[in-house]
Amino acid sequence: MSIPIVDDLTVARATVLRRAPLDEDAATTGAVAAIIAAVRADGDAALRALSARFDGVAPALLEVPRDLWQAAVDALPADLHAALELAVAELQRFHERQARNSWVDFSVEGARGQLVVPLERVGVYVPGGAAPLPSSLIHAAIPARVAGVREIVVCSPPQRDSGLPAAVVLAAAQLAGVDRVFAVGGAQAIAAMAYGTASVPRVDKIAGPGNRFVIQAKRLVYGAVGIESLPGPTETLVIADAAAEPRYVAADLLAQAEHVEASAILLTDSPPLARAVQAEVGRQLEALPETSARAAADALSRRGAIVLVPDLEAAFALANEYGPEHLCLLLTDPWASVGKVRNAGGVFLGEQSFEVLGDYCAGPSHIMPTEGTARYASPVNVDDFRKVISLVGLNRAALARIGPAARRIAEAEGLFAHAAAVQARLTHEG
Repeated sequence: MSIPIVDDLTVARATVLRRAPLDEDAATTGAVAAIIAAVRADGDAALRALSARFDGVAPALLEVPRDLWQAAVDALPADLHAALELAVAELQRFHERQARNSWVDFSVEGARGQLVVPLERVGVYVPGGAAPLPSSLIHAAIPARVAGVREIVVCSPPQRDSGLPAAVVLAAAQLAGVDRVFAVGGAQAIAAMAYGTASVPRVDKIAGPGNRFVIQAKRLVYGAVGIESLPGPTETLVIADAAAEPRYVAADLLAQAEHVEASAILLTDSPPLARAVQAEVGRQLEALPETSARAAADALSRRGAIVLVPDLEAAFALANEYGPEHLCLLLTDPWASVGKVRNAGGVFLGEQSFEVLGDYCAGPSHIMPTEGTARYASPVNVDDFRKVISLVGLNRAALARIGPAARRIAEAEGLFAHAAAVQARLTHEG
């Protein structure tokens, strides 16, 4: 099996470039609502019962003692320890450049401005299961830490053999400088962080990816707690010209397709490149371990394609219409095309700046908008973990200038007590 080539843009739009509607699955919604209700009613007891039901283990301690975090770091292979430390450093260096600042503008009319204040407590969800993701912890926790969040709480599913989150997740928690870790997974973890239990504190905002139950739980608790995003299946769209190296293009498509339910799409105006990439995908699939090959082949058959376009202008038009999570420009001069991008979570420029580096160590958070939400949403960043408080400190000069307008608008809206509050000051001034 390889990847299909589509040379009809109408067909491409109707198939691989057409996402399924984000309809809520009634069965999933009902199951998640019941889990949330149980956690709200029974707290820690519900968390233990649900862990036994879904994870096959009821942890004796919901909160993981800190000495076990350091033990997990000490047990890391030296090269993995160094890699995680590098990822933490690169994420911190990038996000320290993002922060907005408080400001006050003084004038003869007084002062106006804003306070930029970090959230008090943030929850980070880290998937476990067959493939624990320490990178997801780092990519959510570091922007929160740079933002100045007072307390960062992590929830991750317990492993059957230990009753604890995966050791590599505990190690990442220590290296990323989070404050508390709980052996709680799934929708019940989202409910616990949203509403609080005797053990798990209520947070102000929840970040991090998860399966459909986790995402549905985030949707249902929104309002009681802030939600950074509702990430769907991961996706990469590659735009490549005739000069692109087929091996690299194929490798980038397969790296994305390895994820469950991922989409991996190439747009190119070069039929020879399309054929070369198709053949290369087949060859590289055969070289992958069986589990990865099976996952990638399944994803490519359902949400993968090589789309032939008449020119690169058409490719960028399609890309902006699609709004991919990751947009990879394997072009002779990728920087010349940056201005054509309108909708994307992240743009990766050139063959040496590929998306897998962004998954781990490039600097920006890899938690990026999916399912076309890049048309209005941004990757996780420092501003997700801060709030803005407006400052208004006006004087009599400002009142004399803007007060009559405020009074008139209030009268037009039928809010006469508002108008009277303005008039009382104006009359007093007079």
